[in-house]
Amino acid sequence: MYTNVSFAPGDHFLRSGIMQAQMDLGEGDGDDFLGSKIDVEYMDYVHPHWRQYRAPKAYQHFLLGIVYAIILFMGMLGNLLVLIAFFSTKALRTPSNSFVANLAIFDTLMMSKLPVFVINSVYEGQFFGKIGCDIYGLVGSYSGMGAAITNSAIAFDRYRTIAKPLDGRLGMKAALGLIAGTWLWATPFSILPFFEIWSRFAPEGYLTTCSFDYMTEGHSTQIFTIVIFTWAYVIPLLLIALFYSQLLSHVREHEKMLKEQAKRMNVKSLSQGDEKSAEIRIAKVAISIVFLFICGWTPYALVAIIGCFGDRSLMTPTFSMFPAIACKTVACIDPWVYAINHPRFRAEIQKKVPWLCMFGEEKKDSKSSDNKSTASNATDVKSETA
Repeated sequence: MYTNVSFAPGDHFLRSGIMQAQMDLGEGDGDDFLGSKIDVEYMDYVHPHWRQYRAPKAYQHFLLGIVYAIILFMGMLGNLLVLIAFFSTKALRTPSNSFVANLAIFDTLMMSKLPVFVINSVYEGQFFGKIGCDIYGLVGSYSGMGAAITNSAIAFDRYRTIAKPLDGRLGMKAALGLIAGTWLWATPFSILPFFEIWSRFAPEGYLTTCSFDYMTEGHSTQIFTIVIFTWAYVIPLLLIALFYSQLLSHVREHEKMLKEQAKRMNVKSLSQGDEKSAEIRIAKVAISIVFLFICGWTPYALVAIIGCFGDRSLMTPTFSMFPAIACKTVACIDPWVYAINHPRFRAEIQKKVPWLCMFGEEKKDSKSSDNKSTASNATDVKSETA
């Protein structure tokens, strides 16, 4: 077990002179600095780096609260629509769609934190104190790491379904096993900081959000940051890149085989006149998935690395709030990208909420012929598992 003497209450907060400098300003100016709304017994969890900054103005908290309220509404709407459609429609409860539903559950979990953030913004601090911060960090850890590894599971499922359509498709038991694995994957680095076995959850930025402690000095913090960076970001990203690169390679080989066969048969094409090749269509899905993952979690990863190893002068409270917005925005966008563009999901949602005009009737696809090429079939499987 790793220990870090800097976790001991009070011993490192006067080290840089920041807290002492603030004390010298007099009690009348205390409210001007971050942390003035933090309980005294909880102050040891607020790193002195944040305490050197002036408290944000009320309008800054208000603007962030508005942004989070919009994300909360859109995210909850999208994810709940996906979950309602999945659990109420037997035809949608396929192994591939189970991963989409699992992602929606993680994203809904992420959205569930946002009311707490809005309350903290109104209070301009941790309204629920240490236990509120710990639960906020625990929910964020589970939802963030769980969504990341679920993206990898979706990539694996799509690769198996398209590259091996006859004998590679996952059954429901296998899918449920992988889904259970995503929750187990997120557990170690959620539980360890929650119980302060290794690292801990601490306020950051405007001190209205909480994440694992990447600011406390010491080798334990540095090792934990490297390990969680690898576990929660690098490994899922590599898995996504691996499966989609193999998928694209398979599609390229298949397209090449079709062209050679068409040449031998002296016909123009065997792909039934698709406007876009399967390779391009799958590439777009793959790029969108990787792009969302990178946009959502790279900022958070960079902030943690900078806070632990880099130039902390870059870590202003406002700057450190943007990564939190990015990852929550991705959790809001996920259902619209993964499931609501799925024709069958769209149809079911249209039945249940006909007043939601954005879910118009799907145009009939001219590529619904029964004698499509294998490449076209593979593309359709991809669409069905999107």
